[in-house]
Amino acid sequence: MAAAGTAGLAGNVFPFRDARATPDPVLEAGPVAHGPQPVPLVLDNGSFQVRAGWACPGPDAGPEPFLQFRAVCARGRGGARGGAGPQVGNALGSLEPLRWMLRSPFDRNVPVNLELQELLFDYSFQHLGVSSQGCVDHPIVLTEAVCNPLYSRQMMSELLFECYRVPKVAYGIDSLFSLYHNKPKNLISCGLIISSGYQCTHILPILEGRLDAKNCKRINLGGSQAAGYLQRLLQLKYPGHLAAITLSRMEEILHEHSYIAEDYVEELQKWRCPDYYENNVHKMQLPFSSKLLGSTLTAEEKQERRQQQLRRLQELNARRREEKLQLDQERLERLLYVQELLEDGQMDQFHKALMELNMDSPEELQSYIHKLSSAVEQAKQKILQSEVTLEVDVVDSKPETPDLEPLEPALEDVENINDFEPLFSEETPEVEKPVATVQPVFNLAAYHQLFVGTERIRAPEIIFQPSLLGEEQAGIAETLQYILHRYPKDVQDMLVQNVFLTGGNVMYPGLKGRIEKELLAMRPFQSSFQVQLASNPVLDAWYGARDWALDHLDDDDVWITRKEYEEKGGEYLKEHCASNVYVPIHLPKQASRSSEAQASGKGSGASAGGAGEQT
Repeated sequence: MAAAGTAGLAGNVFPFRDARATPDPVLEAGPVAHGPQPVPLVLDNGSFQVRAGWACPGPDAGPEPFLQFRAVCARGRGGARGGAGPQVGNALGSLEPLRWMLRSPFDRNVPVNLELQELLFDYSFQHLGVSSQGCVDHPIVLTEAVCNPLYSRQMMSELLFECYRVPKVAYGIDSLFSLYHNKPKNLISCGLIISSGYQCTHILPILEGRLDAKNCKRINLGGSQAAGYLQRLLQLKYPGHLAAITLSRMEEILHEHSYIAEDYVEELQKWRCPDYYENNVHKMQLPFSSKLLGSTLTAEEKQERRQQQLRRLQELNARRREEKLQLDQERLERLLYVQELLEDGQMDQFHKALMELNMDSPEELQSYIHKLSSAVEQAKQKILQSEVTLEVDVVDSKPETPDLEPLEPALEDVENINDFEPLFSEETPEVEKPVATVQPVFNLAAYHQLFVGTERIRAPEIIFQPSLLGEEQAGIAETLQYILHRYPKDVQDMLVQNVFLTGGNVMYPGLKGRIEKELLAMRPFQSSFQVQLASNPVLDAWYGARDWALDHLDDDDVWITRKEYEEKGGEYLKEHCASNVYVPIHLPKQASRSSEAQASGKGSGASAGGAGEQT
């Protein structure tokens, strides 16, 4: 049975790809970006990945954005790889060696670090082939977070208009752009968008084609938290592979081996069955080295290795003796020089040198000279003896029975001889011959395998049950029900007819069925609803922003120009079907100094009149 089970699991072994990003080439813009009017640049500025490309009209638009790179930066060190500049995105290659150096401009899904955001923009514009000198002479379509803080938008507008001097900018929400790409333009009236990304999950109600910002809800859980949770689960399960269980590999498991259970408790019960476990567990193969020291060596090879180690040890001891002898000779010459000062009668210099040597009397000096002289002579004799012994060892032509007795004096001052105990075993080669033929029972490949069983459903389940992480938040089902209950029943019926799923964290198999099951449980009996998954949940936001830019290229009511930025401030926003709701800042008006002076004069006059009447 065990053999059959092992054979059944052989098909479930998956090696880690450990994909390494390749540096992006610097693209030539060519005629694509230099038409009769500037072609818009579309930037999907996500907290996990930045996607950038041209909004080209016609069939030459291209199937994908030209640039896709991780939204992280790392400061280079002066001596590292010949450069000291910052590394961005795909130029970093593998992220794990630099994990402790990575920095992101985002706090969850909101960009807050202007300096790092500028690095991402520089990387995008440089690799897209923007050739205009001193500015980016193209309209920019940029995605932003839901209910983006005014300070963040002000910072972004200031960067684009002041640093890059762009002619005009349009802001939009990535999930609304995704809906714009997947739905016919005249049918976007009401619906619910469930957008789950790297840092957050949003549920957005759409009424009459516009975002109902007052009833939007955010769950602070996404793909990043799922990867961290999976890493903790596997590190607790395999404490011997802590360093090998990296976040990049956990993201690979989430993307390729995880799924959403339609009924979480029922699915856990299935995993308790041994047959179900054997058929569905995924064994992730960690990289390892199959070369074991001494496992395939013959007795002659082991003996030769001992001889080599012995020669290296002799050479090491010889170098140490020579270095020690040189230091002793230098110190002896110094002491003899001080003794000559005493014999020549230079008492002042003698006492000064004696104090420097930390000695009290000439007798102590003589005693130390005698001891040091004898130590130097003994060291010279040991060096001569070790050289003779080494020559005898080299001339000896019997490696199978080496004569180690003459070498014992050469090793008498080795402190760490116990470290070489396996190399100087007293066993004879005849005893070791049958040991070399025994194959090791330990399966090294099996030891470096991670059995991913219930972890396949436990990690992505956190967006439905945040309590698995210890978070005091509501999951998607509870938040969805809370939002629906804030509307009348007729509006609820319209919203659930268009439940749209988008974002990189909704690509788990089974997520659409789980949402339908949750809606079936919370909706009235025999009521209808419809759930749709985006055609490409990762890239549809960029596609939708490109389609929107081409449809509204000449519409001045949706673009923020530089003149409007200077007049109304960086937080200004023009609303459209895929944008946030603009909430301007209303500051209380401060009274002028002249009016304050008049008010204070009236108050003082009235008080003076009252005092006169009282008298």
